[in-house]
Amino acid sequence: MKNARRIFNDERAIELPINIVVMLVVGMVALAALIAIIPPPTKNMAVNIDEAGLQGTTLSAGNTIVVDAVTAQNPLTVVIRITATDPDGNPVRNANAVLRGLGGVASNTTDINGETTLITTAAQVEMGANQNEGTMDLTIAADGFYDYEKKDAVMVIKTK
Repeated sequence: MKNARRIFNDERAIELPINIVVMLVVGMVALAALIAIIPPPTKNMAVNIDEAGLQGTTLSAGNTIVVDAVTAQNPLTVVIRITATDPDGNPVRNANAVLRGLGGVASNTTDINGETTLITTAAQVEMGANQNEGTMDLTIAADGFYDYEKKDAVMVIKTK
């Protein structure tokens, strides 16, 4: 019982709540410092397909490529030009763009103007004998932005 009275009368016990408050303040400062170094949140990216066509022909505005039946029997080399911008209209640099579909694939990175040209490797893109249309998907990834994925971004149509 004598020891219990000594503990309750000991004024050193006041140090414990003060130490807890000090640790709480130091922890909050450390947390604020960590939050300050986190990179800014990701943003959406706007992508525009400026021109599309076959290699060796004049590209047309938009995302549709029209080929005749004779051309469609040969492997196609598809060319598209795209522009990637942020929500404020500033170009997105060094974004990785990939176009795939119809058995072909093309990839490139955007330049300082946010523009790139994607050219499928020769002898890849083909349309079957009974296939009158086909589509290609576009994916673009850049640091600080959500990935842009567009199914059926480019359409290839065969005329008879």
